[in-house]
Order: sequence, then C-alpha cells, then structure tokens
Amino acid sequence: MPELRRVPVNGVELNVALAGSGPAVLLLHGFPHTWELWTDVMAELSDHYRLIAPDLRGFGASSRAASGYDAGTLAEDAEALLTALGVSSAAVVGIDAGTAPAFLLALRRPGLVRRLVVMESLLGRLPGAEDFLAGGPPWWFGFHAAAPGLAETVLEGNEAAYVDWFLRAGTLGDGVRPALRDAFVRAYTGRQALSRAFSYYRALPESAVQIEQAVATARLTVPTMALGAQPVGAALEHQLRPFTDNLTGHVIENCGHIIPLHRPRALLALLRPFLAGEEARAAGSFGTRPDGRE
Repeated sequence: MPELRRVPVNGVELNVALAGSGPAVLLLHGFPHTWELWTDVMAELSDHYRLIAPDLRGFGASSRAASGYDAGTLAEDAEALLTALGVSSAAVVGIDAGTAPAFLLALRRPGLVRRLVVMESLLGRLPGAEDFLAGGPPWWFGFHAAAPGLAETVLEGNEAAYVDWFLRAGTLGDGVRPALRDAFVRAYTGRQALSRAFSYYRALPESAVQIEQAVATARLTVPTMALGAQPVGAALEHQLRPFTDNLTGHVIENCGHIIPLHRPRALLALLRPFLAGEEARAAGSFGTRPDGRE
C-alpha cells in the first residue's frame, strides 16, 4: 500500500500517496476521482519509479480551499509539492481535471518536467477539438458551472447515484471495483465536497485564458504523449500538435474515459517505454491504436 502523507503547499495541505523509488512520476487525477484512480498504475510501476499521487486541492482528503481551482493555481500546487518532496525532475501524468495543470507545469517549467503524459481532456478553447465539440461540450460542464449552489442543491443526498453514473460511463458500462467505487463516493459526498469539485468547472473560463496566454508565448519542448479513449479520442493530440516539439499520440480502443482503471494494461504498455525514454517503441510508431482489451 502507498504511504499517505499530508504535505503543506501553496497555502493548502495536499493528501499525497507515495510509493516506490527511482525517478519521480507525478500523477494528477480527474473528476470524480481521488489519488486512488492510480492504484493499478502505482502497483505496477513502483519497482522502478518514485510515484507521487496527490488529491488535487479541494478533492478527496486535501484541503477544501475556497479558491484556487484554475489550472494555473493547480499547476503551482503541483510544482510546490515536488519542491516540498525534494524532487528536482519528474515525469508528469495527468488525466481529465489533471491534464491542464500538468500541461501548464510542463510549459512553464521544462527544467522540472522531464516528460509529460496527458489523457482524456481538452485544453481550453485551443483549436483541434472542433469535431469532438460539434454537438456541444459534455452536458455536465454546464450543470456543474451553473448558478452558484445549483448543482450542489440538486445532488446533495444523491451523490452515490451521480458518481456511479460517471464510473459506469467512464468504463463503458463495466464499472470499477467496489472498494474504489466506495472511496470515490465518500470523497464526493456532502455539500462542501461537491462545491469544491464543481469549483474546478466554474474556473474553466479562467483556465482557458491561462492556456491561451501560455501557448502564445511558449512552445512545449518536453517529450509529450497524448492518450485518448472514449469519448475524447484524438482531440487532445490535435490541440497539442501545433505547438509541441516532440509529440506522440495514441488512442486506446475499447476503452472508456477512466483509462487507468478501465484498461490499465494497455495504459502501462504505453507508459513504461515512454517514461523510460523509449517513445519510438511505445506500441509501435506514431498513430498506432492498441487494442485495449484485457
């Protein structure tokens, strides 16, 4: 089992799971997850890497701060966490809500981030996701960001059913192990827990501006891998390609949004060589679409 530690950073305390030794790998989760999203990945990689998996601010057991849910502040949290742990170089892996802060951290601090992996998310309003957004953004984006308190009022007392929907949809109906399901439900139960999670969505316009400003003045120079599944597919890769110097893209077939839990073996088949600096051999050449069946 990973060691759990509370680490003060950037005005909050982050609940952080730590495992293994070797080169550092920072793992940033999404919604509605906690650090436990990475359970299977950490178990497989801990023999070769020092794995650092925080609950993002406001999520899980981390401080439920009143503000700071924009991508820029979350990136600052991640940088401060690495500094607090004495890490001078790390690979950074982000999915969903963890993608934008992982991206901004790599863009701002290429000397700190040696490799970047981003999954199943969009980067603000950057071009490249037009096909994915042709029917409009996912319905819950608007619901979560609606009039202050509306989503919390509707969902309070019904959190389990709501989280279950995301877990089933994100695994193409397969669901996740009962222990993980229960951990996620606990993490998002209660008005304050819901409010902090939805604060991330309410900060999306601010995050989009931060991303646009960042790519206007800098290129992403670190080796980067963009992974997609259902529903995002290759949209994130298309957004990244115009300003990324070293980009590999893959879409994992037969895989839902929650890649680390739905198809961990397919994910690890791509992660292991990429983290080791062997991106050219990660499931073959660029554009390979590995079968995610396990």
